[in-house]
Formats: sequence, C-alpha cells, structure tokens
Amino acid sequence: MKRTLSLLPGLLALALLPVYGQAPAPTTGTIHGHVTNPSGAAQSVGVVSLSNDGGHTSKFTFQVNAAGDYTGTAAPGSYTVVFRQPDTPPDKMVDSFEGVKIVAGQDTLQDIDMSRKAFIDKLPPETQKALEEMRKHNSEALAANAVIKNVNADLKVVVQDIKDADAAHATAVQTLGASAAKADIAAKEQEIKTAKYTEVEALMTRDSAAKPDASILWAQLGQAESGLKKYDEATTAFKKALEVETTAKKPSPDVQGLADSGLGEIYARTGKIPEANDAYDAAAKANPPRAAFYLKNEAVIFFQTNQPDAQVAAADKAIAADPTSPVLYYLKGNGLVGKTTMDDKTHKLVAPPGCLEAYQKYLELAPDGPYAADVKGILAGFSQTVDTTYKASKKK
Repeated sequence: MKRTLSLLPGLLALALLPVYGQAPAPTTGTIHGHVTNPSGAAQSVGVVSLSNDGGHTSKFTFQVNAAGDYTGTAAPGSYTVVFRQPDTPPDKMVDSFEGVKIVAGQDTLQDIDMSRKAFIDKLPPETQKALEEMRKHNSEALAANAVIKNVNADLKVVVQDIKDADAAHATAVQTLGASAAKADIAAKEQEIKTAKYTEVEALMTRDSAAKPDASILWAQLGQAESGLKKYDEATTAFKKALEVETTAKKPSPDVQGLADSGLGEIYARTGKIPEANDAYDAAAKANPPRAAFYLKNEAVIFFQTNQPDAQVAAADKAIAADPTSPVLYYLKGNGLVGKTTMDDKTHKLVAPPGCLEAYQKYLELAPDGPYAADVKGILAGFSQTVDTTYKASKKK
C-alpha cells in the first residue's frame, strides 16, 4: 500500500504563523525647500506653513533658518504652502503655492522663489524699480567680489614667483651642482628669473586692467617688468602705482616704498643718479620701518652698476639708518678704495679718508663674513693691522 505525503497542512501552518519585526507603514511625509527673497538673496527669517483651507489657517508650520532653508514633517495630503514674514498678519501671506502633495514615507521639495517674474509682476511699480536697482547693485558687487577673489589668488602666485626669482641663483646651483661652470649657472639663473617674472607680468597685466584702482597690482607689474629689463614699461607701472596711492583712502606705505625703490633701481641702473637718490629717499620717507632696507639696496645697486661715488654716498645714508649692518661698511670701503693714491716721497699707498676705517668696522662686525678675507688682504696692502676700535658715526 502506497503512502502519500501531503505538504499542504504544513504550508498552511506556516502561513498562519505571526510575522515579527516588520516595520509599520509610515503615516507621515516630509517637506523641505529654500526661500529666496525678491532681491535674489536667501530669506533668513520667516515661517513656512501648510494649509488645507487655502492659507486661512495653518495645519503645520516650519521655521526658516538663517540660510533660507526649512524642513518639516506633515500628514499626507494636498496643501497650500504659505510663506509669511515675522510681521505678516495671520490672515495675510507673502507668497503661496497651491496643490503641494505630501506622501507618506516620501520627501517633497518645495522651494519658495520670490524673485520669479510672476511674483515680481504683482508688486507695485515703485517696488519693482527699487528691486531692479538692488539687483543691479548686487550684480556689480558680485562681479567685483569675483575680480577681488581672482586678484588675491594671483597675488599669492606672484609673491611666490618673486621669492623664486630672488632665490634663482641658489636654485641654479642646486639644479646644476656647485661644480658646474659659472656661465652655465648664470644662464640657468637667468632662465629661472625670466620664467618667473614673465608669469608675474602676465598676471599683473591682466589684473591691473580688471582692477586699476589697486596700487599693489601696478607695483608688482613694475617689479616684474624691471626684472625683465623692460625699464620704460616698469617706470610707467611704478608711477601708476604712486598715482593710485595719492587718491587712496588708506595709503599703503609698503606699496609706496616698493614703487619708489623700484623707480630708484631703474634710475640707478640707467645712470640717472640724482633721480635714483631722490626715489630711494622717497621710499625711505614713505615707509620709515623699511628705510634701512631701501637705502642698503641703493648702495648695492650702485655697487653692481660700478658707480663708486654714488655707492659711497648711499652707503653713508644706509649706515645712518642702520649702523649695525656689516655689508654697508664693506660697500663704503669698496667705493672709496678706488681713490687710493701713492705718496711721492715714501711710495706707500695712501687710502682716501674713511676707507680703512670702513673696512676695519666691517671686520669688527663680521670677522668671518663673506668679504673678510678680501678686507684683510686690502688692509695688509696698506700695512694696516686689524683694529676693532672704529666707531660708526651717530645717526643724524
């Protein structure tokens, strides 16, 4: 006799077992959105309400935060979404949207954009005109802010480029090795400087055209063009920086000093010594805390361009500003030593007044400095021993 097994009762039993852990069906939905005021900016105050009687009463109300956003939970249904400002009467509304549906378990996005044409067209003509003016002003402000943002980003690049140009010699040595030929190192140094100053020139040419009332842009442009030996263009840029500074509400001593000293360098390198002196003096006057820096650079530039008389005069001015800088005494001695004469009777070398004293002072301040060996050799040539009792003249 065959036995037949039936699975039906067992399946029925399983079907009748209670189900545990199943989440209940959602009974609410959520809504969120962003509120924009008529000017196009975020509306940072007010409330958004859901009404099922056309906005007369509020069923659910949500606060608008400082960013203009709102969010909330509500029962399913079709609502009028209403926006009210804090001072809007309960029976009035600022803006509304009909037929917004809240679905259980779902999120609804409903923005409230009061800058839309349909809303603006309902406003009084004088209000519409005021909004148009406000939008124009905001648009101009946003454009100006965008320019400033770009300019500030470019200035960061420029500052680094100028630092890299100043360090070009060390970079060239590191790249080629200390044993490389001097000519190769010099060529690499010039290559680095040209690349950096060219980038600065391009950035500042663009930015000074976009924001011509920013003196720093003209000053940095002049610095780049001077580095590229475009002296006429650099002179124009530096003078433009100073011109802008004359009308600035808050003049910048740093920019004035940079522009004046930049002009001073150009004049010094092109043999215009009186103009160079005046420009460097103007830089020191415009920015007193940096006076010693400008005047030292003046002496260095005259040294580089082989103008010893101007070099000595500049070194004296710089020493008066900073009597503790060793290189200034070296520059003074170096500028004077070329005027050495020979005594007809003794046939000994006679140094001009102040020359040996300046060299002695250099050794006093920097006995192991980079020029110490040269200075000692020069003093020996004059049969001088190292004397560290020389005192710098007091600053006048």
